[in-house]
Amino acid sequence: MHVGNLRTALYAYLIAKHEGGDFILRIEDTDQVRQVEGAVDIINRTLEETGLVHDEGPDKDGGCGPYVQSERVAQGIYMKYAKELIDKGEAYYCFCDKERLDSLKTTVAGKEISIYDKHCLHLSKEEIEANLAAGKPYVIRQNNPTEGTTTFEDEIYGDITVDNAELDDMILIKSDGYPTYNFANVVDDHLMGITHVVRGNEYLSSSPKYNRLYEAFGWDVPVYVHCPLITDEEHHKLSKRCGHSSFEDLLDQGFLTEAIVNFVALLGWSPSDNQEIMSLPELVEKFDYHHMSKSPAVFDFTKLKWMNGEYIKKLDFDKFYEMALPYIKEVVTKDYDLRKIARMVQTRIEIFPDIKEHIDFFEELPDYDIAMYTHKKMKTNPETSLEVLNDVVPILESCDDFSNDALFETLKAYATEKGYKIGYVMWPIRTAVSGKQMTPGGATELMEVFGKEESIARIKKGIEKLSNN
Repeated sequence: MHVGNLRTALYAYLIAKHEGGDFILRIEDTDQVRQVEGAVDIINRTLEETGLVHDEGPDKDGGCGPYVQSERVAQGIYMKYAKELIDKGEAYYCFCDKERLDSLKTTVAGKEISIYDKHCLHLSKEEIEANLAAGKPYVIRQNNPTEGTTTFEDEIYGDITVDNAELDDMILIKSDGYPTYNFANVVDDHLMGITHVVRGNEYLSSSPKYNRLYEAFGWDVPVYVHCPLITDEEHHKLSKRCGHSSFEDLLDQGFLTEAIVNFVALLGWSPSDNQEIMSLPELVEKFDYHHMSKSPAVFDFTKLKWMNGEYIKKLDFDKFYEMALPYIKEVVTKDYDLRKIARMVQTRIEIFPDIKEHIDFFEELPDYDIAMYTHKKMKTNPETSLEVLNDVVPILESCDDFSNDALFETLKAYATEKGYKIGYVMWPIRTAVSGKQMTPGGATELMEVFGKEESIARIKKGIEKLSNN
């Protein structure tokens, strides 16, 4: 599911729940050519995983079913209403073949468009009946005026007025007997009692046509909420090429569902108190679509990673360990306490794949430059570090308790005796056992995981490295 689709579903859910209404799941499958196998399963799975539980839908009939449009086609619902429009003069049969329709195509600003010329609107009743009796293929088109203007109101963009000359006679029923998305949704929104229609702003240009259909039927027009475009950091429309345009992409990249939902909610909306970290119940409580933006929303991947890191920090440790374990096992095969390693990284990562680069040194000590022993703040350098490492080896060899706390107290006592600050001692030890500039834990935390034998062996390698300088 594309991030844009997820946001539309989320906003519809938040509006419904904030107002105490119902969130309805309707499967819009009238475009048979573009059917994708398994798409409905993805929709259901995504809504379930994100907590967007529908009140009515294919599996929960609230009295407005069926909730799958292809099943509604079989009941003749859309054809009934299309013929009602024909009787009112608001729609008409069109028998034009592909060759004639192709002849109407023209190029405007480098884009090929086709505006129907109302040719079949002028067919006599006898001609129409003869064509139908002969089984001639047809579509049913909306009969839009060519003069004057049509105005509709959107909650985000305000009143929008368009010239009726720009309103093409859009197809309502296709030649295969299926309704178009545009027509089916108007009919179903009325029959299902939809009060708020939430969709992307690419549908703004079609809304006047929808309004004319509502007016032709004498139906109430729902509240329109058009969401702003979502762009990448380069301000291009978010596409599959960017690698994180779908919910599934983000899960595969190690993002938590709760963080994704929180982040997506802020793509075009912000609460009045500017709070950023919000659970789904908090979003329901705070969501006011009047605070949505007209401007395109930028998908800030850096912000999403930060937000995900905040959610990871708050995870129950057992849950975090369960999710982190596959990533830890990818790089650590030795018999270490993996739970201790997991505890070290929980507050330091933003996405789960980050774990590997934080802990790769546990498996094998990397080659490193002795310049890492220099730390201006700690006042250490290779010479002072060599002295400290030589001093601590016999102290560590005599330790029976190699736990973090015991090691820290032992090394603290050594530092106090020598008149050193604790960082002066810990920096060279941490460098020697990890070979890394940055580690998820301190020197004694790492040594607790490594154990006595491995820790001392690594420190001795550090001594050898420094001695050979």
